[in-house]
Amino acid sequence: MFGVSSMTATLRKVAVKKPGLSIIDADPNLWHYGEDFNPKKIPNIHKEFVKKLEESGAEVYWMPENDKGIADAIFTYDASLMTPTGAVLMSPGKALRKGEQSLHSDFYKSLGIKIIGAVEGDGRAEAGDTLWLDEKTLLIGRGFRTNQIGAKQVEEIISSMGIDVHVFDLPVYLGDAACLHLMSLISLVDTRIALVCLPLLPVRLLELLEIKGFKLIDAPYEEFKRSNTLSTNILAMAPGECLMLSGLPKTRNALIRAGIKVEVFDGNELCIGCEGGPTCLTRPLLRN
Repeated sequence: MFGVSSMTATLRKVAVKKPGLSIIDADPNLWHYGEDFNPKKIPNIHKEFVKKLEESGAEVYWMPENDKGIADAIFTYDASLMTPTGAVLMSPGKALRKGEQSLHSDFYKSLGIKIIGAVEGDGRAEAGDTLWLDEKTLLIGRGFRTNQIGAKQVEEIISSMGIDVHVFDLPVYLGDAACLHLMSLISLVDTRIALVCLPLLPVRLLELLEIKGFKLIDAPYEEFKRSNTLSTNILAMAPGECLMLSGLPKTRNALIRAGIKVEVFDGNELCIGCEGGPTCLTRPLLRN
């Protein structure tokens, strides 16, 4: 059984990928990795992260180790989107990740998971630019990683399920080389509670959150900037139970004050260094 239509329902099954030689030997300038990048620490960081997933009760599925030279393939969230009825293959907007969706396609076929659609042609879309607001609402961010054609293709696939889709333009912020996804600006940490980077949040998205009755936690902007947007990348393990990077005390305290149970892990050399947080390291396969 597989299917996802929530960001916060209990994480039952999740796909991850071991760090391969492509990321260990990666040229940080080529891949736009930051000064925190330390490939020697990445294997142990990933091992500890997966241990956190297992301790939460999630069943871990390992994707094949061959990453076909794509260092970012360790961030399994982006190249496909799981829906209630099967997987959608995305088409990454970062040029160096071109074709990464084929790794996901092979993985899904090995498990007998139905592939219900794909972003094709000139369409570009990464799942980091998608977010399940609730079981009947999917958000899509249009920016440097997801273009209008890709967003429209995803919208058509998801709308055919009777699910409402809302598309929002993302800010330029640090430019087209940086990774700024929709999920860089918002993480759901409980069914109706969201951690948001308020200064960068699209106005229409703020209005939708208010209409839907969400309580908003304003992420401390200083830590948002210092973490290269990763302070708002929070992985919900269950409603009100989350996993985040360590070293962000103001953000953690804001979550705790809102009644959220917070686990942390030390992953700066992988996450901040490579522009991908705890959510990005997972491809949820079943939440319920």
